[in-house]
Amino acid sequence: MIQRGIIYLLFITALTGTGVQAQNTFQPEWAIGGSAGVGFSSVSFRPKITQLTWVGYTGGLTVRWITEKNLGLQLEVNLSQKGWKEDIQMMDEEGTLSMSNPFYIRKLNYIDIPLYTHIYFGSDKARFFVNLGPQIGFVVSESTDQNLNGETIHNRPNEQHTMPVEKKFEWGIGGGPGIEFRSGIGFFLLEGRYYYALSDFYNTRRGNAFSKASNQVIWVKMTYLIPIRK
Repeated sequence: MIQRGIIYLLFITALTGTGVQAQNTFQPEWAIGGSAGVGFSSVSFRPKITQLTWVGYTGGLTVRWITEKNLGLQLEVNLSQKGWKEDIQMMDEEGTLSMSNPFYIRKLNYIDIPLYTHIYFGSDKARFFVNLGPQIGFVVSESTDQNLNGETIHNRPNEQHTMPVEKKFEWGIGGGPGIEFRSGIGFFLLEGRYYYALSDFYNTRRGNAFSKASNQVIWVKMTYLIPIRK
């Protein structure tokens, strides 16, 4: 039994040594570049507001540091459009509005800063990856496109039509899968990402118009990264 235990110990030691030797051949990698994409946005309201998906855009700077094999960090600074588009035809079931094609769209422009854990698998030519982590943002501007002209929809929330953003700072979590193609001229990434805000952009205490008002977005992004050689 003792001899068998010694053999097992030597076997494990050999495997560990091989793993350490393989890890010693790994070289950390820095890369910098830019990204652009589209987002399918809505807002989680309570009381609920019936919505259609609104399409916005995002783009910005990306810095990635591969710290060890299969693992790294990714920092981004993006200008992102979020917001909502109301399905007023569905909301106005009683036909209380005078216009034939009512619409209301609110666009919120954010500076977003995600810091993601980057997990990847694959070869030097192609990789599958997952980004996951926290994100903070700040509203820099907002705008409205609508033709309601002050008319209200009966038995539905209307306060949001005239309420500006009350809380400009936002924080939440995001992430999603993607694929990366690596070449001599840089790295090309295609990624799907879901973001959910854990904070509200309206005051949501008792007595306020809403008890919840948080952004949620599905992003489709393309990123181009240039490796920084030592």
